[in-house]
Parts: sequence; C-alpha cells; structure tokens
Amino acid sequence: MTAEALPAELRRAIVQIARTPRLLVACDYDGTLAPITTNPDEARARPESVGALRSLASLHETTCAVISGRALRDLAILSRLPAEIHLVGSHGSEFDIGFVHALEPEARELHRRLEAELNRIIDGVEGAALEVKPASVAVHVRRADRETARKVVAAVHEGPATWDGVTTTDGKEVVELAVVRTDKGSALDTLRHQAGATATIFVGDDVTDEKAFARLTGPDLGVKVGEGDTAAEFRIGDTEDVATMLAFLLEERRNWLYGQQAPPIERLTMLANERSVALVTPDAKLTWLCHPGPDAPAVFADLLGGESAGHFSIKPHRNGLPLGQRYLPNTMTVETRWSRLLVTDYLEPESAPHRTDLVRVISGETTASVVFAPRPEFGGVPVRLLREEDGLRVLGTSEPFVLRSPGVQWEITSDGLHDTASALVTPERDKPVVLELRCGTTDLGPHELSETERRERAGRYWSEWATTLKLPQVEPELVARSALTLRGLTDADTGGVMAAATTSLPEEIGGVRNWDYRYCWIRDGAMTVRELVTLGSLEEAEGFLRWLHGVLSTLAGPERLHPLYTLAGTQLGAEAVIDSLPGYKGSRPVRVGNLANHQVQLDVFGPVVELVVTLAEARGELRDEDWQMVRAMAEAVTRRWSEPDHGIWEERHVPRHRVYSRVMCWVTLDRAIKLADVYGRPVPTGWVELRDEIADDVLTNGWNAEVQAFTTAYDGTDLDAASLFVGLSGLLDPQDERFQATVTAIEAELRSGSTVYRYRRDDGLPGGEGGFHLCAAWMIESYLLTGRRTEAEELFEQLVDAAGPTGLLPEQYDPIAERSLGNHPQAYSHIGLIRCARLLSEA
Repeated sequence: MTAEALPAELRRAIVQIARTPRLLVACDYDGTLAPITTNPDEARARPESVGALRSLASLHETTCAVISGRALRDLAILSRLPAEIHLVGSHGSEFDIGFVHALEPEARELHRRLEAELNRIIDGVEGAALEVKPASVAVHVRRADRETARKVVAAVHEGPATWDGVTTTDGKEVVELAVVRTDKGSALDTLRHQAGATATIFVGDDVTDEKAFARLTGPDLGVKVGEGDTAAEFRIGDTEDVATMLAFLLEERRNWLYGQQAPPIERLTMLANERSVALVTPDAKLTWLCHPGPDAPAVFADLLGGESAGHFSIKPHRNGLPLGQRYLPNTMTVETRWSRLLVTDYLEPESAPHRTDLVRVISGETTASVVFAPRPEFGGVPVRLLREEDGLRVLGTSEPFVLRSPGVQWEITSDGLHDTASALVTPERDKPVVLELRCGTTDLGPHELSETERRERAGRYWSEWATTLKLPQVEPELVARSALTLRGLTDADTGGVMAAATTSLPEEIGGVRNWDYRYCWIRDGAMTVRELVTLGSLEEAEGFLRWLHGVLSTLAGPERLHPLYTLAGTQLGAEAVIDSLPGYKGSRPVRVGNLANHQVQLDVFGPVVELVVTLAEARGELRDEDWQMVRAMAEAVTRRWSEPDHGIWEERHVPRHRVYSRVMCWVTLDRAIKLADVYGRPVPTGWVELRDEIADDVLTNGWNAEVQAFTTAYDGTDLDAASLFVGLSGLLDPQDERFQATVTAIEAELRSGSTVYRYRRDDGLPGGEGGFHLCAAWMIESYLLTGRRTEAEELFEQLVDAAGPTGLLPEQYDPIAERSLGNHPQAYSHIGLIRCARLLSEA
C-alpha cells in the first residue's frame, strides 16, 4: 500500500510533525503494530511496522516507544522489537523488567490478594484466563461466550475493582487491575519528558489508548486504528494502514533531517545586484533568497530545510538533467540549459532599497513545470497565495510579495499551513515566459521596460564594470569571476560587505559548526575591497570606508570597535537558532546572528590601514579623512595591543596572546608610519618606538624553539596558518630561517593535499572542519616568498580545481571526502584566489 491510500489531511499532518526538532513516536502493540488474534500469544507485529519503527528510532532526535497493556517481559519476548525502541508494559506500570522489585510491601501484598480473588472469580469459567504481571493482574475473556464474559467483568468491577489502592483499566475483552496508579497517558508524559520531545505522535486502537490521546496537545498527533469513539484527530483502518503510515513518517522525517538530494555547495550559483543575493541550484531551483536584505530572514530556504522551507523551481515537465549552467560573460546573469529548455535568471540592479526584484525567463521548445513555494521568515509565517489576472499575491506576511506571471494558469494547493502554486508553461518561439518575483511591493502591473531591455541593462551594469578591471595573466577569467563575486557581496547603498552570502552551511556535514556570515566583518570587508582596488576598482573601497566612518562615529573610541556589524552599520542582535530547519544535509543548528560580535579581535585594525595604503597608492593621494581613519586605528592599537584576544578565527575559548593579532597590530603602526612618510603627515610621538616594541615582542615570545616555528600564541606549541603572517607582513624577512622553518612546520602539520587547515588544536567545539581556501592561498604566497615556485603553482592549480562549474568558491574543502564545505560564496576564498593569481603573474 502506498502513502496515497492514507487520508490527505493525515498526510499533511504527518509532513508537519515530521519537521519538529525532537519527535516522539509511540504506539500501542495489539491491534496497532500486531493484528488482533484469538490467542494473544500468537500476536506478531507486522515486519513492515517493525522495520519502520526501527529506522525511525535510528534517526537523529527521534525517539520511538511501544506502550502496551502486556507485561513488559511478555511484550519484549513476543514483539522481538529491537533495543532502539523503548518498551513500556502494563499500561505504563513497567518501564523496565526489574520494576517489580520497586513495589512497596503493601503493594506486593495487595497484588497477592488481587491474584487470589481474581482466580476465585474465574474458577471453572471456560474461556476466561488471568495474566499476572509484576504490578497488575489482567482478566482476559476473549475466548469466553458473551454472556459469561459479561458476568466475569461485572464480578470484577463489583468486587476487587472497588478495593482501595486498585486502579482499573478496561480494554477490549480484558479488565486490568493494577496496584500502582498508572495509565498510558501518564506513561506517554514520562516518555515525552525523557525524550525532551517538541511533538508526539501516538497510534492506538484500544479504549485504554484514549487516556494517551487525551494527553496530546499543540503540535501532537493522535491516530486511532479501527472503529469506535475516540479523542484522536485522525483515524485509519487497520494494522496495514499503520505500517503504511509509519513508512511515510519515516520518509518525511529522513528527508527533513538529512536533505533531499542537496546539491554540492560549490555547484550553487549566486545572483546579485549589490543589494540582494540569491542562490540557484544546478537545475535552476531558487534555493536561497532573503528579504528585505541579504541578512534578513529567508523567503526561500530550501538550501537549509529542503523544499518545505521554500523554493521556486523551473524544470522540463518531462524530467531530464540539465546540460549545464553558466554566467553570461562578465555578468551576474545565469543560464541553465536543457536540450530544449533554457532558464535565465537575474536580479534587477538599481532597484529601490526596499525592493528585491528577481526575473526568471523560460524559453525553448518544450513544456516546463514551475513550482512557486515562498516561505517567508524561514517558513515561520503561514502563507496564502491569491490568484490575480497578472500573477500571484502572497498573503499573510509583514513584507509584501507578488509574482507577476501574465498568462500563467496556476494551481494552488495547501499543506494546511502554506500554499504552493504550480503550473505548466510552454514558451512560444520568440516569446518566452517571463516570471517576475517582486519583494517589497504590491505592484503586479507591467514594467516600463521590456524584459529584453531589462536583461541588457542588468548585463551592462556588471560588464561595463568588469571590462575596466586590470586582470593578471594567470587565470584572468576566473579572477574576473572572483571580482564580480566580491562586488556582488557588497551593498551599494551602505558600503558594507558580506563575508559570505549564506548562513549555516556546515564546516562538517552533520556537524554543529554552522555560522551566519551574512554580515560585515571589518577585517573581511577591508580585505575584500582592497583586493578590488588592486584590480583597478576604487568605488567599493570608498563605500566601505564611508561605512566604517559611520560606525566609528557611534563609538566613544576606535578601540571599542566590534569585529562585525550589520550591512547597515548597526550592532547585531543576539545569536539565535532556527529550530524548524534541519540544516544543509542535516547539519544543525541553523543559526542567525553571530556571537563573535562580542569578542575582542585586535587584528582588525591592520587590514583597514593596509586598505588605506593601497587606496592612496591607486589615487596618488591620501585624503584627510582617510588619514584620520589611520590615526584612529593606530590609536586603538596603542591602547590595546598587549591584551589577549579571540583572534581571526573567533575561537570561543579563553582569549590568548596570539601571534597573528600581534603581527597585525605591528602592521597597523608600520603602514601608518610609512603612509606619513610618503604623504608628508606628522608621525605622532611613540609610534615608531611602539612598532619596534611589538616586533620584538612577537619575535621573542612567538618563536618556539621546541617546534621550530612561530606558534599560534605565546602560551603553547600548537600551530596556526595565520602565523605565516610573520613573514607575509614583512615583520620578519621571508629569507629568515625562522620564517622558512615556520612554513615547513605549518606545511607538515596543517597542509593536507590540496588544502591547508587553520589549526589542529581543540578549539572548544565538537566535531571537525575542512581546510580553508584562504589558508591555502597564504601557503602559496609563502612558497613564493621562500623560493618554492613549483609548489606554489601546484597548490594554486588545486585551488582553481576546487572552484565550482560557474567559478565560485565556498569557505572550505574536505580533502578526504573531496567536497566543499562552509558558507558560499566566501569572500576570503575569492580574495585568496585573486591575490595568488596576481603574485604568480608578477613573479
């Protein structure tokens, strides 16, 4: 039997409960897992139900139990259910086989009296039998004739059932008398508490199960098997339906927990317009989009929660894998191609600040299937879709959303919480189907420009900029794509720069190292726009410095800078977890916000000053406001350089005196002094002396003779790829034996094939991570500085090979599983690629 045989409303309810963070699945045994038999000793559970329960119990955050009226020992022997499934016997009297030893002497005496009296009542009665359990005695009358059975039950109710201390439970052809106060409802509550369940599903057929149904509330789900009055919300026919239902629940739970064919991270392609970003899969599914900005809640979060978290899909009606996906040259317009179908996607540039406008164009010679399933607020808001003449209106959200789609005939379905629209469309020759998602407006009217004109305008917005770039001889096309990606991560309105376009893409599949990178780190932002300056684009750097001036204007002093801010330049809210999303391939938790906001990171001042140096060189002048910025950074270093900090990697451990942070404090002063010399600015008293003091501090305390390397920090022997900056920064001559030894030591301990890990130490978090593309780039630069060009070229080729088919790089790479990890696309990774290509071209 397939799931379609189950009632539609029940299927929808199962889909919903399958997405709860911690699920408890509890069932009765007789009449639910096992068909009712004349001889109770022959009641065997259906193998399909056992298999489904066992598989459910093996899933993450999923607990399974059977609550039966049978004695626990008998239940275990008869059911042969595996150890993963918790067994509760005697209507909740027995949670373990040794329960009888926990009875008080008075209860044991009452139990003996009960057994004797019930034996007297059924003595000589054909078809009646006792089942003696550790804390109760059951009277079975299933085999007796109806009149005899009625008399026995009446005698039990009029006699021992009235005794003090006896609890009576009536079932089908059975009366059970217990010497402890219990029922299946209480047992279910105990299990729920032990499992920490956020929702419970209970399935039963007997009148004794009604007490369990009565305890279900909120998101819980009760399913009655067979006929009879019930408090359960849903009903199915028999034990075969139970097996079907459990199999359907297993499929939905597994898909929700572990992802539905989640595409490799590096194969995701980014759309951008310098106000918003979106990601599309290799088969043209819109899998990620946030509104009203890239750091706002997601409207489509399929990337982190599967299709139930929101998606916008277009594919041939007759299935088939796409032939390829590409960016149109020098643009952020993406084409996904099948043999007879082409989908073209772009975000409209120069839209109003509160708008996000995505255009999807379907052309070709075959029918396409379109599914539009918006789920605003990470799926936390019920969605209704209203058909109108020119498209769809999304109802029930704080932000307005519409989908302009003239001529498309939508079919709207509901899962009880959200609406989904689907349609079949067939483009005509020279007349494609155009779908326009408009976030932030109620306007469904036609645009003043044709779609062709808008596509050309969107292309020019990027290509005219890209053609001004000064590209290196090594990998010029990939460098151009990296530059376009970095520009796509900037916000044209505020000047802020995102570290990456996503949140919570994992550093380890199934792990907990899942962070929100949709914010502007001062370090990352300065490094990003500086790399664009080296390619000839100054506009992004000027915007970022304006953004940073705005942030500084809100502080009592530059030393009070936080490591990161929102794209608008404001402080972040508290870090939070979206429990309703299972994460990419089951990697939880899904986080929004970032606790690093409250850390001390003393390396952030150096990249800002290096940016000002590079920008001044490109302009041929040092602006007064930029010199004031440099002075502010140097002032912050003067006040705080000697403190321990959390460092570039934002470890959630106790702060340490880190080599990299000290080196970047030195860089701050060194570059500031050189700027003053070149542009005729006065050097404040003490800068030169402090620069030399910091350098001596690093060389004295950072070098560890035992490991023959500059270590992570002054207090240990562990290594860190960031310590390569002792030489990369110029604090130490790259020809110095200590730097060359450090390169060798870090290569030996942290390089693994095509990648380089940040470190190998315990950082206070469970699980592991991949190697960092940025660290590989630092190793390439170190190879070049130490005369190892062949190794540099080989590692660079491997970095290039890690890019996805459209040229994008996430944060990390797992050299063992050979897959990409981390948020995507990551600014750091593209910064490293651009810099290495430039250095290899110059060498």
